[in-house]
Amino acid sequence: MELNTVTKEERDMGILVHVASFAGYVIPFGNILGPLIVYLMKRDESEFVAACGKNCLNFQISLAIYFIISIVLAFVLVGFLVMGLLALLNLIVTVIAAIKASEGTVYHYPLAIRFLK
Repeated sequence: MELNTVTKEERDMGILVHVASFAGYVIPFGNILGPLIVYLMKRDESEFVAACGKNCLNFQISLAIYFIISIVLAFVLVGFLVMGLLALLNLIVTVIAAIKASEGTVYHYPLAIRFLK
């Protein structure tokens, strides 16, 4: 999607979808529930917000799977490093995704498994 076809309200909702994933740092599974709530509320109103929501949810669900795998790997001590890298990756790409949404561009997260298409 291009900037001229996306309204300011749609861009704001796109930003909210991505930033809502930071709820995971406060509420268990908030990283999935926050974007899911915004996505479900706005998916029928805006194709842009729906695309942002799908991408964000795919990444957050993938990240949860990667964290579960790293918990298992923590018994070999490698998992602690992987968990730290995943948390850093989450922070960086979520900020990038929010910036892209403010520009009216749909961001495709790295390492995301496409559960929602």
